[in-house]
This record gives sequence, structure tokens and C-alpha cells, in this order.
Amino acid sequence: HLVESGGGLVQAGESLRLSCAASEFTVDYHALAWFREAPGKPREQVACLSRTDDGRYYSDSVQGRFFISKDSDRNTMFLQMNRLNSEDTAVYYCAADPLMKNCRRVAYDYWGQGIQVTVSE
Repeated sequence: HLVESGGGLVQAGESLRLSCAASEFTVDYHALAWFREAPGKPREQVACLSRTDDGRYYSDSVQGRFFISKDSDRNTMFLQMNRLNSEDTAVYYCAADPLMKNCRRVAYDYWGQGIQVTVSE
């Protein structure tokens, strides 16, 4: 249902944009989120987009640097990541849910396969 792209290796201070293409459902009517999982750390939500009012929420660690968005025509969601640092190194997952009212929850129905982002100092 969800396929991520755009990950890779970058230098600290650079930017990356992750994409997540949806199929078999429309992103417009789903709560959307990006999570990440770093080695030895639990999976954490870094950004979400509410399905009801398009409200955006960010974790403290990425607030002001990351931006979540969607493109209805392309049925794709994005995570723009700026001023990356080594703490952002992780596998990133996109997620979607058709019923979730509070996008800051973690029990999403649909998940991407994950994509590696590595930031070198």
C-alpha cells in the first residue's frame, strides 16, 4: 500500500526529501505519519498530518527542521528534512490510517517497508 523513496547518505547540515507513494487508497482521507527507528532505540513518530483538519504535529527533536506534506494529485506524502545531523540517522517509515482521529497515536493500519537515512558528520 505504501512505498518509500528518497533515502540515502548525506552530510550533516544537508537536506533530504522522503516520498511515500500510496496505492489502493487516497491519502486525502487518511491520517498520515512518519516514524523512524534508530539502532538500539524504540520507534518514534517524528511527524504526522491529521486527516480531519490537516493539522501538523512534530516531535521536539525535529520541530523546525522537518516538514510533512501530501500531494493529492500524486497520491503521495512527503517528509522534507532540513539541517540533518547524525541523530537523524535511522530507518524511516511512512504510515497511514483511515479512521485515526488523533494522528499522534502509533497504531497505524498501513506501513511502508522502511528506508534508510544516514547522516555523516
